[in-house]
Amino acid sequence: MLLSLDIRDMLIIDRLELRFQPGLNVLTGETGAGKSILLDALGFVLGWRGRADLVRQGADQGEVVAEFALDATHPAREVLRDAGLDASDTLLLRRVNSSDGRKTAYVNDRRASGDLLRALSERLVELHGQQDDRGLLNARGHRALLDAYGGTEAQVTACREAWRVLRMARKAHSEEQARLAEMAAEEEFLRHSVAELDKLAPEPGEEATLDAQRRRMQAAERLRGDVARAYAALSEEGAERLFMDATRWLEGAAEGVEGALDPALDALSRARDALGEAQQGIETCLVSLEFHPGALEAVEERLFALRGLARKHGVLPDDLGEFAEGLRARLARLDNGAQALAELARAEAEAQAAYDASAAGLSDARRHAGDRLDAEMAQELAPLKLERAAFRTTFSVGEPGPEGVDLVRFEVATNPGAPAGPLSKIASGGELSRFLLALKVCLARGAEGMTMIFDEIDRGVGGATADAVGRRLRALASGAQVLVVTHSPQVAALGQHHWQVSKAIHGGVTLSQVVPLSADARIEEIARMLSGDTISQAARAAADDLLRNGALVQTSSGG
Repeated sequence: MLLSLDIRDMLIIDRLELRFQPGLNVLTGETGAGKSILLDALGFVLGWRGRADLVRQGADQGEVVAEFALDATHPAREVLRDAGLDASDTLLLRRVNSSDGRKTAYVNDRRASGDLLRALSERLVELHGQQDDRGLLNARGHRALLDAYGGTEAQVTACREAWRVLRMARKAHSEEQARLAEMAAEEEFLRHSVAELDKLAPEPGEEATLDAQRRRMQAAERLRGDVARAYAALSEEGAERLFMDATRWLEGAAEGVEGALDPALDALSRARDALGEAQQGIETCLVSLEFHPGALEAVEERLFALRGLARKHGVLPDDLGEFAEGLRARLARLDNGAQALAELARAEAEAQAAYDASAAGLSDARRHAGDRLDAEMAQELAPLKLERAAFRTTFSVGEPGPEGVDLVRFEVATNPGAPAGPLSKIASGGELSRFLLALKVCLARGAEGMTMIFDEIDRGVGGATADAVGRRLRALASGAQVLVVTHSPQVAALGQHHWQVSKAIHGGVTLSQVVPLSADARIEEIARMLSGDTISQAARAAADDLLRNGALVQTSSGG
């Protein structure tokens, strides 16, 4: 609900503070007094695109501040949360327009974009008039209006989910088709590569092992010659024979020296044992240095094969095994592609069937809602002197989407037998106003928390028809806040809160002002609306009678 509107230096308003109330708020005044300026100012702070020259002549900047009340479930709270802003019980919008055209917006005293203002405005305010291109005349919004009227939101949600599942299934199917087509194009490469890798059968760490073997083999010939010579030097033809000769000679002389050679003989025995150990170690080394003449060539061939295959596929030699597993998996996927595609095609078909069923159910629900709306509109049009007119909710099939396949449009025929067409093209100005009002009355369910503004929607009607218009505006206001700019005394008399818009010249400058009217002042204003500049007693009496009847409407409706 709109709580207040403060305007500074906009057009012909220098300073204006308005405090609005729940229910039906009417604004009246002579033509040119500035009623449309209030709507321009409100549209400015809500981010609507409008006239550019808003700053009052001579002022550096203009400013509009609007305060709204938000209940706990108000949809504007979600917009605020999405924008990262705190949502409280009140929402303050402020927008400044400098004289050079720059505009700056604030939401709860934080800088905000025009897009955020417009997103909030869609949850805060509805503007209806004879040029209602933002609201009911825009056929693009008719489907959403019908869904709200028919209570089909749950089915719309289910249809959105079915559409999401269908799109995912389509995507998975098409992506698998593309992947298999890509793999099919390289099938020869895959099969050749897998066969080549399987034949080589690389092992992790094998390259380092082979490289070490190769280096050892390359050095083996030189090393084995040195080791063999050392072995020969210690053998029976070398040191071992000398040890044996020395031992035999000393043993023969030992008896003659009465044990003097015993330590020497013991040392030679130990040395002979150590010499045997050395010979055994050298012999083991010689065996290890022995290899088949073709072994080095075999090691080199495998090492070079590993490295060449690694370069070919752009991986490390130790990663060849893992790379081969990946190629085998791709090849297996290609071999099993027909089955996988069949499963994905089946999943897509099931998702398509689920979506078609959901969309068809939603279409049926919408058509039933359209029939109810058409019948309710027929009842609403008669009191508005449009009993010969017909309202019809039309359906056509459009492109499937998250909210079904229906294209919905509200059409009217103003006379029996006349072709139906869009509201904006078929109805005249006065008829259009009444069509829009009747439609809004029917669609007003769930509009609590919205501020509905009707800009001279009663233009071109009077008498009983104007009274019927006022009564419907009053009915709308019972569940929401309604602001009406009107020239109709019948509508004004039904208002629960009444403001008069006027303009005067102060210091050679024309300024507009808005004042709330007391009970007596309301009589004078409505009498002026009835009779013009010269207000007669008869006009005052008629105004008083209209106000009494308006009070009776309030009492009978429980307002």
